[in-house]
Amino acid sequence: MDLDLTNKVIIVSGGAKGIGESIAKLLALEGAIPVIIGRNETDNLKTITAIEKAGGKAFHVVAELTEPAECEKAIRKVVDQFNRIDGLVNNAGVNDGVGLESGDYTKFVASLHKNLIHYYLLAHFALPALKQSKGAIVNITSKTADTGQGNTSAYAASNGGRNALTREWAVELLKYGIRVNAVVVAECFTPLYEKWIQTLPDPKKKLKEIESKIPLANRMTTTEEIANAVAFLLSPRSSHTTGQIVYVDGGYVHLDRAL
Repeated sequence: MDLDLTNKVIIVSGGAKGIGESIAKLLALEGAIPVIIGRNETDNLKTITAIEKAGGKAFHVVAELTEPAECEKAIRKVVDQFNRIDGLVNNAGVNDGVGLESGDYTKFVASLHKNLIHYYLLAHFALPALKQSKGAIVNITSKTADTGQGNTSAYAASNGGRNALTREWAVELLKYGIRVNAVVVAECFTPLYEKWIQTLPDPKKKLKEIESKIPLANRMTTTEEIANAVAFLLSPRSSHTTGQIVYVDGGYVHLDRAL
């Protein structure tokens, strides 16, 4: 299916690694121009180079998204470069383990800045351009908002906020023809996930245990599968889909545990 994304300028926050990297690469394959916003220039350029070697086009902006002024500056750079924004993928974030018992006010608020507040800021500053293009927003969120995880209050709260903002923005932006959806990630094997599992006493055993609880094929979701859903939701092929929270998780969140 042609997703009709050719030359669409689509921002992907945290687009240099993991899920964001797969999203950026797939968008480029579909003919779009992904714009990676990330704090590490080396990581950004590595992904840009890979996209260009595959025949695609891409751009990047170095920004520390926990700083509001940096969010505004990043959006301004994109508009200055392309004079348009057709889509925004809010993806950057980290499960940083700020719990109720283990955390404190300062850590909790800092985690919200890492995981939620820049979702709002990037959308806020990109809105004038998105109104002109009747673009689309996709928010990447996590199962922790539905299931809890333990010892990660700030990350769970951020993802609850991401889901709520998806529905709120879908309502607020109806009048502009801007669609807003979310893709929920459960067990997806990213570099951060691998780094976490390697801290456990028996990583292979734990990974096998986790995979056994994923109903569809007893395997982890791939970053490419997340990217496929994101690209579709950004595209005109999903032209009447808005306010939806889509679970790309092999049935992990909702299907019977007895499976």
